[in-house]
Amino acid sequence: MAAFARHGVLSGVITQNVDGLHQAAGSAGVVDLHGRLDRVVCLSCGATSPRGDLAVRLEAANAGFAPTAAEINPDGDADLTDAQVGDFRVVPCGECGGVLKPDVVFFGEPVPVQRIEHCRRLVEEASSLLVLGSSLTVMSGLRFVRQAARADKPVLIVNRDPTRGDQFAVTRVALPLGTALTTIADRLHIAVDDGQPAAR
Repeated sequence: MAAFARHGVLSGVITQNVDGLHQAAGSAGVVDLHGRLDRVVCLSCGATSPRGDLAVRLEAANAGFAPTAAEINPDGDADLTDAQVGDFRVVPCGECGGVLKPDVVFFGEPVPVQRIEHCRRLVEEASSLLVLGSSLTVMSGLRFVRQAARADKPVLIVNRDPTRGDQFAVTRVALPLGTALTTIADRLHIAVDDGQPAAR
């Protein structure tokens, strides 16, 4: 995607991912629709800070805390007993003392209105919309597909499986993303490794 943008084929990226890999690959102006896991946000004052800084503060507040989980879940969560976490100290926001949470939109939470409006403007200014790898199951992404379709802008979806937005698309390419994007880059004579940072 970063190479496509550098070659003028792509004007913006709206991502539902929370991993920051678009930025790590060199994409600029990425809108993280559902936030970023590498930040935390205060629920009281809205201040954000790096998650790494929070980890340092938590380690300092909980010296010697090293419980062992019986099992690590596929999403990275671990189940610990009440006895294992009974003395764990949560640290507050460094700005106001409020409660911190990962700066991501959890299921059931609304996407911030300003972020939605920013994305609406990007779609409004675009000549078409390319959807990559999303099932469009949640409304937060589907709303932009519907917006583009209402404005008679072509929508192309690349996803191996059917999506909730297929009815709005001019076509859906049922290929893995790597295969589809490599084919598109080859046909447009775009080198995806043109000296820019690679994704981690």
